[in-house]
Amino acid sequence: MQSEEIRRRFLTFFEKRGHVVIPSASLVPENDSSVLFTTAGMQPLVPYLLGKKHPQGRRLVNIQKCVRTQDINEVGDNTHDTFFEMLGNWSLGDYFKEEAIQWSYELLTNREEGFGLDPKRLYITVFEGDENAPKDEEAFQIWQNYMPKNHIFFMGAKSNWWSVGENGPCGPDTEMFYDVTSSGLGDLTKKEYEKADAEQKVVEVWNDVFMEYEKKDGQITNKLSQRNVDTGAGLERLTMALQKKNNIFNTDLFISLISVLDKFTSDNIRSKRIIVDHIRTSVFMIADGVLPSNTGRGYILRRLLRRAYVHVRKIEGDFKTVISVVNAVVSHESYKGLYAFNSETEEIISMEISKFGKTLESGLKQFDKGVDPFILFTSYGFPIELTEELAREKGITINRAVFDKEMRKHRTLSRSGGERKFKR
Repeated sequence: MQSEEIRRRFLTFFEKRGHVVIPSASLVPENDSSVLFTTAGMQPLVPYLLGKKHPQGRRLVNIQKCVRTQDINEVGDNTHDTFFEMLGNWSLGDYFKEEAIQWSYELLTNREEGFGLDPKRLYITVFEGDENAPKDEEAFQIWQNYMPKNHIFFMGAKSNWWSVGENGPCGPDTEMFYDVTSSGLGDLTKKEYEKADAEQKVVEVWNDVFMEYEKKDGQITNKLSQRNVDTGAGLERLTMALQKKNNIFNTDLFISLISVLDKFTSDNIRSKRIIVDHIRTSVFMIADGVLPSNTGRGYILRRLLRRAYVHVRKIEGDFKTVISVVNAVVSHESYKGLYAFNSETEEIISMEISKFGKTLESGLKQFDKGVDPFILFTSYGFPIELTEELAREKGITINRAVFDKEMRKHRTLSRSGGERKFKR
């Protein structure tokens, strides 16, 4: 099943169950200064999860563009990426656990209108309870209508409690994982399941969050005025399961991008995955108005592009390699008619890579000599995270506190210098 059909089936399934399709919001959040990017499908809906009436009703469904970079160092493994599409459906004070779990199971396993996944390969986790909320026995009991007990595991808040940040709606969740091994794992103990998860033998394909609590300044303060359901299925990982691949980069969402790099004989698979992931994310960021800079969103974009280019050089590629991947993203069959890209994308990325390319080789030589990370940043354009990555590869530890102190001094001097110029 191709990614286009996965999107279509998801939306159609929930439309038939009374949900209204709403468009994806921008990657740049509106009226939310707490985050740089939209990181989840529920983020643009926070006011409505807190009780405000949505103009389209109480049942919604969409496919939301998202960016998350907190796991950037994991990109290159089987399942991590920095841009993804989140398939989500919401109940705003309407249905709750019973219907949410039933429909999740039906969509995942039903062959006619769903995805036809093998239920014997599904594993479920539910919240085990803590000082903030009780053990989710209700979800556990509902799941037993569809799954054997030995495929359902209670887990702690680290994995089965969801919130968008330090403030806003939150609650326990139930997560669905799928066995992507060739021979199948069968029945597992909780310990065996946790080992399989750590080894990426099972992959999360869906998450139902039961939002009935509110968090303020990191503390659970009270229950919301309404009980909500917020679900999320990452398209890339779901596609991986449906196309029977053991990693997202072999799915139709990535394979045409990876194939651009086939001419390079390097067996550095991790670098190739980082290249296509970071460039894909950069193209989508630029489409929503983000430009490279040294602050905020622009810094994240700059960091992604420069890190991608370092890995391009590792496989002996060059400037043209980056542009070839850019063009492969823009012309991707799965995005045609769905997403609009900035007509100046190639020019914007060309300028950024050209600028960095002039200092990269000399900067790498300075790094090998042990030059201060602050100098590498200010004189050679090396983001500190890139320097830290290069240092880790050589078993070197960077003193981040010293770097941050130098940066604060640098910014203070830059501001005061700018103010003096303005006064003239």
